[in-house]
Amino acid sequence: MFSKIRSLIFKLDPELAHSLAIKALKINSFPKKKILKNDSIKTSIFGKELYNPIGIAAGFDKDAEVYNPLFKLGFGFVEVGTVTPNNQYGNEKPRVFRLEEDNALINRLGFNSSGAEKVYSRISLDLPKGLLGINIGPNKNSKNRLEDYLICLRKFYKIADYLTINISSPNTDNLRDFHNEKELDELLKSIINEKNNLNTKVPIAVKVSPDVDDKNVEKISEILIKHNIELIIVSNTTDRNRENLVNINKLEKGGLSGKPLEKISNLLINKFYKNLNNKVIIIGAGGIDSGQSAFEKIINGASLIQLYTGMVYQGPNIVNKISSELIDILKKKGFQNISKAVGTKN
Repeated sequence: MFSKIRSLIFKLDPELAHSLAIKALKINSFPKKKILKNDSIKTSIFGKELYNPIGIAAGFDKDAEVYNPLFKLGFGFVEVGTVTPNNQYGNEKPRVFRLEEDNALINRLGFNSSGAEKVYSRISLDLPKGLLGINIGPNKNSKNRLEDYLICLRKFYKIADYLTINISSPNTDNLRDFHNEKELDELLKSIINEKNNLNTKVPIAVKVSPDVDDKNVEKISEILIKHNIELIIVSNTTDRNRENLVNINKLEKGGLSGKPLEKISNLLINKFYKNLNNKVIIIGAGGIDSGQSAFEKIINGASLIQLYTGMVYQGPNIVNKISSELIDILKKKGFQNISKAVGTKN
């Protein structure tokens, strides 16, 4: 069905089309799909078994409106957000752009969010029927960004299966300063101290930029291990890598996602995998639109994967498509389970 109406959808403004997709998911207007289940792609994390390692990345369900419908589409896990302490509009529109020839998007949304209180209330009234991550970040006009992360931690630690510390959006000025050794160490020290004060064991993820250099990979890895961080998400969008793009929208300011990010994120996943020595679980993101692209993330070191742009271009059946292709690939490669393939490219 999606292939028949895609051309009509793509005539709409991308943000309007996204809003309509959220509304459609809210009223369950998508045809009900049987979730593809196979032992070879089953995996588990934090004591929960997942049908597959495929998650929807933060940015799709920013305000936690459709996480349960997304589980019904077959996603193994869902990450909502980025959620900020207070509601904010984000950057001025237009702020999302399709690059069709490049199978990519550029966005400069700027953490548009309904705010922590409304998102908390929504999740509390409709408990997730699967593994739910909550991605948190600071308000644009915040005078203390570190405190903003702590506010969100205090708000969500009881209802999240994991919390993602987003330090990697290119659309919030100076947010990526948290990649610096001193700033990241201070941030994570404060997060862990607050976890101890709250007496919670909620796992913490850190979402990093695809634009970090090798030296920074080593430093970030050391700090994650030092603070016993459980997850790293590699990676967010990039504000670089425009030179080989075709669509005129490549000139727009913002974060680039989709196919042009695939090889960049694969290389970065592999670097982190070698530095982390299996002490931190890697979630791989960037350019996933097929079983093969998902498999490449896995063999480079990702235990789980996330997508967003792939669904924009291929529609809601993408989870079953990738799952089916992954099953075939694993069988041909002789892996009984996807967990056995993690990091095997090394």
